[in-house]
Amino acid sequence: MGDKTKIQVSKLKPGRYVLIDDEPCRIANITVSSPGKHGSAKARITAVGIFDGKARSIVKPTSAEIDVPIIDKRTGQIISMTPDTVQIMDMETYEIFDVPRATGVDDEIKDKLTEGINVEYWETLGRIKIMKLKGESS
Repeated sequence: MGDKTKIQVSKLKPGRYVLIDDEPCRIANITVSSPGKHGSAKARITAVGIFDGKARSIVKPTSAEIDVPIIDKRTGQIISMTPDTVQIMDMETYEIFDVPRATGVDDEIKDKLTEGINVEYWETLGRIKIMKLKGESS
């Protein structure tokens, strides 16, 4: 299963996802400069890493292609928790796996996690992050 695909830079929009330095990032802003006398229009993409929260930016011609991550959004149930990990069971496959608390849990829900609740988690490029609690409006 390929975890990324290519898309033309001119088709990107804020809120979508892009790979910068092999890190999946959510696009915060895109500014396009007008083409110069001898060049093509350039897009400056500012994005924030899904897993590390770091801001990154990249400049590319609008006609170029860029890698975008394919994000699998799934539902799981928290089976157990330790100070370092959260163990989740996928609600479709019943596969059980550990997610590191440091990088694998969205900051907004860290304090709300308890055993037995359902969560939405995202999987991309072999990494998993718990994004939100299921049944809550976010």
